[in-house]
Amino acid sequence: MRRFALFLSSNAGLGYFPKAPGTVGTLAGIPAFYLLAAFPAPLYALTWIALLFLAVWAAGEAGRAYGVVDDGRIVIDELVGYLATVAFLPFSWPAALLGFAFFRFFDITKIPPAAWFDRNLKNGFGVVLDDVVAGVYGAVALRLCLAFLN
Repeated sequence: MRRFALFLSSNAGLGYFPKAPGTVGTLAGIPAFYLLAAFPAPLYALTWIALLFLAVWAAGEAGRAYGVVDDGRIVIDELVGYLATVAFLPFSWPAALLGFAFFRFFDITKIPPAAWFDRNLKNGFGVVLDDVVAGVYGAVALRLCLAFLN
């Protein structure tokens, strides 16, 4: 079960990339966005919630295995956050790439309350929830940008 959690938490190994594993791990979100964009909104939401709980579990297990709560190899949280950024949008390359950029910006800057989750919840919830907050900020920025471009 430990190997399965490590596999999931690393987004099938992307978290082991030697440079910028969080950015590389977020790339798994683009094909996931492509697949999930076709889902009706309620199914997207249910799938995202299931992934959220899976990510919390996998991140917690991986943190225990690595001995570091938010080890750099844990990137499933980036997937969940990115999918929050692009939630309920039809797939397009502009949305996918702008969403990627906005999510990474907010994930790196950790604007409150993301920083609070990152600093104070030293478990799978904290690892994932700061990325969910970044994803919500990214979603707002992405929608504003798309509205402006249209």
